[in-house]
Amino acid sequence: MNVVMPQLGETVKEGTVTVWHKKVGDQVKEGERLFEVTTEKVDTEIPAPASGVLSALLVAEGQTVQVGTTLAVIEEPGKAVGVQPSAQRNAPEFSSSGSQAVARDSQRDSPASDRHGAERLSPVVRKLIAEHNLDPAEIRGSGAGGRITRDDVLAHLERRKAPAGPSQPGRGVASPGERAPLSRIRKRTAEQMALSWRTIPHVFQAMEVDFSAVEQARAARGEAWNAKEGWSLTYLPFVAHALCTALAEFPVLNAAFEGDSLLLHSTVNLGIAVDLGREGLIVPVVKEANRKSLPELARAIRSLVEKARSRQLAPDDVTEGTYTVSSSGNFGTFFTAPIINPPQVAILSIDGVTRKPIALQEAGGESVAIRPVAILGQSFDHRALDGAYSAAFLRRLKAILEGREWLSALG
Repeated sequence: MNVVMPQLGETVKEGTVTVWHKKVGDQVKEGERLFEVTTEKVDTEIPAPASGVLSALLVAEGQTVQVGTTLAVIEEPGKAVGVQPSAQRNAPEFSSSGSQAVARDSQRDSPASDRHGAERLSPVVRKLIAEHNLDPAEIRGSGAGGRITRDDVLAHLERRKAPAGPSQPGRGVASPGERAPLSRIRKRTAEQMALSWRTIPHVFQAMEVDFSAVEQARAARGEAWNAKEGWSLTYLPFVAHALCTALAEFPVLNAAFEGDSLLLHSTVNLGIAVDLGREGLIVPVVKEANRKSLPELARAIRSLVEKARSRQLAPDDVTEGTYTVSSSGNFGTFFTAPIINPPQVAILSIDGVTRKPIALQEAGGESVAIRPVAILGQSFDHRALDGAYSAAFLRRLKAILEGREWLSALG
């Protein structure tokens, strides 16, 4: 069986093999860790796809290759060791027996090696070290054999930072007049968003939503939830749960372009945009969000956000999204017109919930009340749908948020 570079995110095109945990001739078991990969989005361990004998290593540690490239070959027990033809076609210009020697030679020749004998630095780590003018000997590696990982470099930079002042910027941050290098995540996001903006005719619509029903449920159960879960129940899970209900009635919004047709998805895999500070943002995906209860959805979102910010996302966490939510309400924004993440056809923004006076139409006439209100906005691809369809969806989403019995949904 050929072991290939996996797809580690919908927009990721390449990855760097940082560590092989097995050598040629070793027995491997399906599911045990085989190698580690780093991309602009994740650092992760990849398990063996099958049991057998590792008969060939075709890509050396530190080499960056395209998704789908054959990295190694696993032979079934008892079969002769040899490279499969498809692997030979995809292999670099060195043999499996020489790949480890190449890695060792390049480690000795590389100027960006750990002075304490740790494994050779990956291209991603070398680039970060060069960008910030760091000494690898000062960075404590947490990887196998003391290898320095991207997270080690980022943690080192955070420890180095001094409080910023008018004339004393934090260390590791460009000062006014200096160049601030883009992270790999920021570069890839820039490419993807520029492509989206150039190729997709965006339309933005928004509606004001009264969050009184949600606020009542949060007030009634918030303290008990916090005591049980250890974190606060925010507005986002309520919006996500209502969104899944509304998407079932408006399936064209939960779709993807495939050539000149639309694929309408049978489940909602909900992407949640997560801010990573200076490094950029990433969109982990809650799989089958429409099949989760409100508490399950709240826990799933919380788990993915924590994994994203601690750089512990697995490859499966950032793939197969069908619709995305971007929330910047904690910054107090009024409304946001987000950019669609192709091949998806729509994205929802959630802005700050603020208390404001609104006019109420009641049986006895009109009145004014102070309510928690926020704007929900949707950018959609005008090739896939029209404004009336999107507006009807937003109206349905508003009705669910304002009219559902949220206390019973919390269980």
